[in-house]
Formats: sequence, C-alpha cells, structure tokens
Amino acid sequence: MVAIPNILVVEDDRETRALIAKYLRANGCHVTAAADGHEMHKVMADRRVDLMIMDVMLPDEDGLSLCRKVRAKSQLPIIMLTARGEDVDRIVGLEMGADDYMVKPFNPRELLARINAVLRRQASALNASSAATAAATAFAFDGWRIDFRLRELRNPAGARVALTSAEFDLLRAFCERAGRVLSREVLLDLTQGRNSGSFDRSIDVLVSRIRRKIEIDPQDAMLIKTIRSGGYMFTPVVEPLLAAPTAEP
Repeated sequence: MVAIPNILVVEDDRETRALIAKYLRANGCHVTAAADGHEMHKVMADRRVDLMIMDVMLPDEDGLSLCRKVRAKSQLPIIMLTARGEDVDRIVGLEMGADDYMVKPFNPRELLARINAVLRRQASALNASSAATAAATAFAFDGWRIDFRLRELRNPAGARVALTSAEFDLLRAFCERAGRVLSREVLLDLTQGRNSGSFDRSIDVLVSRIRRKIEIDPQDAMLIKTIRSGGYMFTPVVEPLLAAPTAEP
C-alpha cells in the first residue's frame, strides 16, 4: 500500500468535498479536490494521483463517463460515490472500471477503510506483476516488442528499429513501470545513475528521440505522456513475455 497516498476527490458539492478532504487529511492522506472533470484533468496532469474518489453526478461530464476514460489509459484505483443505491447503478459503475462503489450518505470511516482495502489490493497486484516482469525476457506494447536478451526493438510490422544503448535502457525502464508517473530524477537513476555525470534534461533529449521512433505523431505523443511538474508516464498496456522453455534432450 502507498505509505502516504495522494487522493483526488472529484465532487461538485462543496460541503461533501470539504468533509471528505478534511477527514482524509486528518488520517494521513494527501488530498486534492476537484469540482468537475475539467479540474480533474488539470490535477492529473500536474501531479501523481494514487486513488480517485469520484461522484457520479458532475456538472460537465458525468462520473461514469470520466471513469471509463481514465480506465482506458490507466489502472488508477477509482471509488465511485452516488446518491442512488440501486444494484443496476453499482453494476454500471463497476463495469465502467470502478474498483469500489459507495452510496451517499456514508460514514467517512467506512470510506477510509475502503480506500485502504483498494490500495492493498492494488499493491498485491503490483507485486504479482513485478514478479512476472522480473522473469520476463521481453515486453509487448501496442504491437511493439522489446527484447532484453537481444537488446532490440521491433515495430508492429516486425521490422527492427535501431536504438542507442541509452534509448533502449530508458524504454525498458518505461515498460517495466507502465502507468506510473516517473520523474526525470527517477528515470536518470534507473538508467544512468547519479555518478554518470548526466543531468535531468538529458532524459528529455532521450524521450524526444524515442518518441520520433515509436510515436505516430511525436508532437502529440500518446505512448510517452509528459506530466507537467511530474515527469513522464508510459501509457500503453505492457505484456511481459517469457522465454520459451528449453526442450528436454
């Protein structure tokens, strides 16, 4: 579970929003509040979010639609809030990708308990994913394949795409941590180390070079997203690939 989680509360009712934020802050969470989908997108572009609490009824775009859009790009845990308690509403919310669903009015203590439960489940899933990643010899993403043993990248048509050693190491770091916001400092440590004499902006140069090789439109990057005041995030679903077992003699 995240030690001090960053929670984003998307709720148009000012009183409810303030109540949730106050209670969660008093219980050790970092909380950012948003009144609608527009503010939600701004927050997500500016900082790391570990879990989102989102009301279904929002003024510009409803929470179910926003949940579906977030889930299409990220595995960010989402807890939906609604004033309606019918089973069909809960089912629709879960089908849109929500991890949990609470009906108003609710006890803030129960909300905190559900937040902790969702974060524990995510941490367990990440640990299992990390084990699979550690055993992988290659990754596949969006039709591309990066092979660690051969240190090569192949495009969806199967053609080899030349990468420098630094570009390969950075792309591998992105694949191993897909869906997470990675700062330039973290990426530098993962790929080159602090003793290499490199500097944070060198990561920007490498990202730009990789984008020119894997993005359809490098000026409107979809695979490697720039997160303002955060760094970068690798957005596609990444599938670890294991080497085929060696046949017995």
